[in-house]
Amino acid sequence: MDASSKGLFTQITQFWNLLDDLAESDPERYDKFIKWQLKEGKQFCAAPEPQLCLQTKILKPREKILFINLCQWKRIPAPQSNTHPVPLSIGRPEDMSETSDVFTVIDVAYNPDVLQAAEKDQKKRDQLIQMAMKCIEERLQITLSHIYHITKFRIKGSIQRMKQNLMGIQTDFPDLRQKMRKEIGLEQIGNSTMSNPDHFPQLLLTKDQVSDKTGCLIQEISSTEIQKEMKIPTYELKIVKDQNEKPLKIELKVELPGIDSISLCDLSVSEDDLLIEDSEKYRLHLNLPELVNTEMTTAKFIKENATLIITMPLV
Repeated sequence: MDASSKGLFTQITQFWNLLDDLAESDPERYDKFIKWQLKEGKQFCAAPEPQLCLQTKILKPREKILFINLCQWKRIPAPQSNTHPVPLSIGRPEDMSETSDVFTVIDVAYNPDVLQAAEKDQKKRDQLIQMAMKCIEERLQITLSHIYHITKFRIKGSIQRMKQNLMGIQTDFPDLRQKMRKEIGLEQIGNSTMSNPDHFPQLLLTKDQVSDKTGCLIQEISSTEIQKEMKIPTYELKIVKDQNEKPLKIELKVELPGIDSISLCDLSVSEDDLLIEDSEKYRLHLNLPELVNTEMTTAKFIKENATLIITMPLV
C-alpha cells in the first residue's frame, strides 16, 4: 500500500512538472490541453441534482417517517444493457426534525438517462423506486413500508447537504491546480481517502465485476429478480360521478391472470394511494386522484375472469 501510494504521488508530481514545462514552452498547446481536460472531466465532476422526493416509513427496527431524495448524477454509469442491473448510489441516512416532527432522509442517485426514461413511464419509475427501497433495506438492515407517495417538493433538506452526502466531499472546491500542487504527506493522503468508506458510491454490479476486495461496499440485485417482482397487471381506474357531475367514488378493475384466490394477494389502501402485491406475479402501486374513505372501501374478486374490483368512496 505504501509503495503504490509513493508511486502514485511520484506520477502526480511528474505530471504537474510536465504541465509547467508545457505552459512555458507552448502556451497555446497548454491552453488547449487544459480546456480538453476540463471538458472531459465535466461529467465526472458534476454534482448530483434532485429529481423527486418520496415519503414512506421505516417500519423496523423503529417506526419513523422516511423521505427518499431521488437524484440524477452523471457520475453514476448507465446500465450496460436492458439485461444488466441498474447502478445506483446510496448516501448515509440522516435524521432531521421540523418543529415536533422527527424523520430520516436518505439520498439515492441514478444516471440521468435512467431517470429521464422513467419520467413518463409509471411502470419504469415504480421499478426504480422499489429497487432503491430494496437496496436501502439490504444495506441498512431495516424494513421499509413499500407504500409511498411522491411529494410536491423535489428534495427534503438542502441541496448542499444532499451533494455533500452523496459526493462525500465539500462542494466548494478551491482551485484544482493549487490543490494538487500543495505538498501533502502520504499519511494525510491515506487518511483523507480511507477514513470514511461510507462516502464511496454503492453500485450494483454483475458477478464478474465483483472482486473479493470490494467487501460489503457492493450490493447486487439480478435484473431477472427485479423484472419478476415488478410485473404490473392490466388495470382500469375511473371516477364515478352523480347526475350533477359530482365525484362519488373511485372504481378500480385489476386483471390478475393465474390468480385463483384473492387470498394470494395483499391489498393495502390509504387515503391517497393503493398497493396490490403478489410475491409470485404482480405488484401495482397507484397514487389515487382523490382522497378516499378507507373504512368504506370494498373489494370483490371475480374468479371466472380473475378480476379484482375495488370500490373506494370519496371522502
